[in-house]
This record gives sequence, structure tokens and C-alpha cells, in this order.
Amino acid sequence: MVIIEVSLLSGFVMASRSRILLENRTIVKKTEVKANVVYIYLEKLNDESQAFILQLEQVIQVKNLKPASIKIYDYYQPEERALAEYSAVCS
Repeated sequence: MVIIEVSLLSGFVMASRSRILLENRTIVKKTEVKANVVYIYLEKLNDESQAFILQLEQVIQVKNLKPASIKIYDYYQPEERALAEYSAVCS
């Protein structure tokens, strides 16, 4: 199993529509939102490129918004991971 862990930007929440769209993809086993982190569970990955789009809604205006992190790792071998950062489109 592969987990994509998306830390949300300060002042943002994931739009409920985004969760429905994610869970309708055959590769996605389930999603969870805990505190300010979205967990996307995948059964497995292969060599094929995948794109995941999360729609976020800003609920609080935050000045000097810092990038948030995305981690992807194997549930059974968490030391095998990749890290990335993302920023708000409007910043």
C-alpha cells in the first residue's frame, strides 16, 4: 500500500467535492482527513504517471503563506519516500 500525505496550507481546507472525485478513481483505496493533513491510500503504484488534484477552499486569510509539504511512501517500508512542496496558486 502507498500513502500520499498532503499537509494543507494554513487557512485552507479540502473541498468536499475533491474527496468524492479522489475516491471515484480506481487506484484510490480510501481517503482520510485528520487535522490539517489529507491521507490518500493507494493499493499500489506502477510505472504509469498519475496526477491527483485536490481542490482547497480558503477559510481564513493568512499573510505570508508558507509552502506545505507532500510526502509519498510505502506503508510497509516508510523509509522509501519522496517529498515535495506546493504553494497556493494566488501567492
